[in-house]
Amino acid sequence: MCLILVAWRCHDAYPLVVAANRDEFHARPAAAAAFWPDHPEILAGRDLEAKGTWLGVSRSGRFASVTNYRGGRDASAPVSRGALVTGFLLSDLNSKTFVEKTDKASYSGFNLLVADRDELWWLSNRDGGARKLEPGFYALGNLLLDSPEVMDVKARFEAAPLMIEPLFSLLGSAKIVAPTYGTRCSTVMLAGADGRVQFAERPFDPAGIDGSTARYEFTPSS
Repeated sequence: MCLILVAWRCHDAYPLVVAANRDEFHARPAAAAAFWPDHPEILAGRDLEAKGTWLGVSRSGRFASVTNYRGGRDASAPVSRGALVTGFLLSDLNSKTFVEKTDKASYSGFNLLVADRDELWWLSNRDGGARKLEPGFYALGNLLLDSPEVMDVKARFEAAPLMIEPLFSLLGSAKIVAPTYGTRCSTVMLAGADGRVQFAERPFDPAGIDGSTARYEFTPSS
């Protein structure tokens, strides 16, 4: 399953902490995390098939990520779910307005997390309306927010050190290794109270072997 762990305003030094695994078919082409040439304000990996992304951050400090809902594929859905993340990162709308304006019927089953500097919101087209998330720890897999399948790793996330390598180790405990479909990469993001964003992505091959970790650090623009 895909996994997104979020600590929202739980730590004074890091108001937003994200740790995530992307699980996908190994044959689906994707680019490693980088600032996009056509949208240099976006730092994210990129799905080269649909041109969207599963998780990213903007130079203005906006964050978004999406997971598929298990069994929620709709062949008639006109828009790729990765467009939700790209759309928010490029938008001038705040997180509340963005999720309220999202046409949920245009996408196969999804869970979306979006955060500006003030609020964190969750939206799924397999649940009710958009929900503002209060300060706390949250976990998403391929069902709804904080489903039983993610509660064990969420508990370990709550106790994990606020450092990139320990968070990669935590994500490693949930890594899927299989020749056709498995964990393609892990991502850790620490957004500091001082405005500094640390972003790291570690890829894996079908045998689960680590690739070279990409690391970025920047201070969001106003």
